[in-house]
Amino acid sequence: MPRFARWTAAVAAALLITGCGSGSSGSGTDDDGKGRSGAPVSAPRQAEGPGLPASLTGQKLKWSRCKGASVPGGDWLCATLKAPLDWSKPDGDTIGLALIRSKATGDQRIGSLLFNFGGPGGSGIATMPSYASAVSTLHERYDLVSWDPRGVGRSEGVRCRSDRAIQAAESIDATPDDAAEEKAYLDDAVDFGRGCAKAAGKLIAHVSTTDTARDMDLMRQVLGDRTMHYFGISYGTELGGVYAHLFPQNVGRMVLDAVVDPTADSLGHAKNQTRGFQRALDNYLASTGQDPRQGSRKIAAMLKRIDAKPLPTSSGRKLTQTLALTGIVLPLYSKESWPILTSALKAAQNGNGSELLRLADEYNDRDALGHYGTTTHSQRVISCLDEKQRPTAGQVRRLLPEFERISPVFGDYLGWDTVGWCHDWPVAGQVDHAEVSAPGAAPVLLVGNTGDPATPYEGARKMADGLGKGVGVELTWKGEGHGAYGSGSACVDSTVNGYLLDGTVPKDGEICA
Repeated sequence: MPRFARWTAAVAAALLITGCGSGSSGSGTDDDGKGRSGAPVSAPRQAEGPGLPASLTGQKLKWSRCKGASVPGGDWLCATLKAPLDWSKPDGDTIGLALIRSKATGDQRIGSLLFNFGGPGGSGIATMPSYASAVSTLHERYDLVSWDPRGVGRSEGVRCRSDRAIQAAESIDATPDDAAEEKAYLDDAVDFGRGCAKAAGKLIAHVSTTDTARDMDLMRQVLGDRTMHYFGISYGTELGGVYAHLFPQNVGRMVLDAVVDPTADSLGHAKNQTRGFQRALDNYLASTGQDPRQGSRKIAAMLKRIDAKPLPTSSGRKLTQTLALTGIVLPLYSKESWPILTSALKAAQNGNGSELLRLADEYNDRDALGHYGTTTHSQRVISCLDEKQRPTAGQVRRLLPEFERISPVFGDYLGWDTVGWCHDWPVAGQVDHAEVSAPGAAPVLLVGNTGDPATPYEGARKMADGLGKGVGVELTWKGEGHGAYGSGSACVDSTVNGYLLDGTVPKDGEICA
């Protein structure tokens, strides 16, 4: 079972945000190396780090109609960018990164606007076209561009185990209660990691956030933009922060929505999410007239009953405790889904697990035929390469009371998740936490939502402080759900649009009620 993603396809429509900064805009090009007006543009800046060969920086993308039933044709074109497998050896082996683009619809083009929808593991190829209507105003002046990051989807996407093996693992208790369950949980984690290593090969050591940030700057150069205009959501905010740290002089207009706390290690992220989801659950319970503390205890008791005796469902599968918890999580990503949660909880309390199982399947990207998507496989491969901290079962057992004090519903699961997620992983993690300091970069707009469950609101301030004085600019929305832009706040949307289109930087600390 995956940790609670910082992105999920089912609620992605509520997460949208775009990225830009202040000051001069980039001057992106068409395929012939000239601007939309036909005037030559200045050469893009060279990326930091090892010198890049002309075979990379000078490559011409061959845009053509996207192939595959999941990607529409029309104005959306796809291409493959060649990038180094190992960024420390830019003259070595390469991998192909799948890009998707729709050109600006108006005449006053600013440049390319690069989107990352989070995860890690979210596919930009699959997601970008569905967001065009939500960002139609931005589309007038920007080419909308996204991609499948390395290890994701069409960019050498990793599948660590079969559909049959994934479903079989549903019986594994992700909150083990005894030595036998703990052994089964950790053995399953080892098996998953081995499957990832076999599927990914050499790539498993080269899918870090830093690797992808360097890929982004190569995209910037090949697309012909002097600066990087970027739209980062959820995990995409961490990626944006790392990019700003590596290439502060190349930051253009950058907006980060649903901001990850860059100071947190793996245990810190788990505690943050425990607080965030409990806060969202409290807000949900209060909205239904329940006392949050009593309501949480009632749900926790129900989950314990399900742990002892899984609930029947109309599909014939059993609703386990872990699947039930996953089903509860999904509707908390969007306030509009709260009524669905009410119905599913009522049915489960009455002994029917069908509704919670449907929600869990949606979260886990399982279709009616039992086929699973690979987003969580890519998420695990990327995050385990990033995360240096690997807590042991003994350490977490000692910390479980703290997790459970934070949340009687989510604490036990998210505590154990820090052990099982990267247990005995085939490659070592790289960093304790993301490095985002970006002195000299253009202002970066950070949008925090006070009710965000997956990336709690406090992360926006931590990111602002991490980026540095005069760089991080915080905008607060007093709302619910994961992300703020496009979630119903005219104040947020107009502020972000003004920044992206006109370069108008709001006052740090501005609040949208």
